[in-house]
Amino acid sequence: MSLLKKLFGSSAPKAPEPETHKGFLIFPDSQAEGSNYRLGARIEKEIGGALKTHHMIRADTFQTVDAANEAAVRKAKTLIDQMGERLF
Repeated sequence: MSLLKKLFGSSAPKAPEPETHKGFLIFPDSQAEGSNYRLGARIEKEIGGALKTHHMIRADTFQTVDAANEAAVRKAKTLIDQMGERLF
C-alpha cells in the first residue's frame, strides 16, 4: 500500500444507503454547515415511467452527520405519510 493511501485513505466516504418507505426511496443527504450538519434528504419515486425527485432541507442542525441523516429519514417518512405522491 502506498504512503498516500495510508495517509489519506483509499476512497471517498461512502454515501448512506437509501431507505424504502411506501414505494419511495429516501437518500439521506445532510450537509456540513460550520461544525454542525444541516438535515437534508432526497426523496424519489417512479411515477408513470418518470423518476420524480424532491429535495428536502430543514433548519435542524446536528453535531454528527449520522444523527442528521437519521433525523432526515424520520422527517422524510413523515412527509411521505402526510403528502404521498402530492410531494412532487
